Amino acid sequence: MSRICFVCGKAPRTANLVSKANNKTGRWVYPNVQKMRFTITGDCKNRVHTSKVCTKCLKAEKVKKVL
Repeated sequence: MSRICFVCGKAPRTANLVSKANNKTGRWVYPNVQKMRFTITGDCKNRVHTSKVCTKCLKAEKVKKVL
């Protein structure tokens, strides 16, 4: 499954691991995405989506969790 946020589109990025000897090795940095059922806050139809959402979108209340 993809590690992309449904709301903001945040996706994995590349970065470098830098050793004490300044050797650089590539690595991936993944966003903190959670699979859940939710409704989008500004949506007037209140449709329920099941997808992955990053925790920053949850904290900013861009989506509302459905139990």
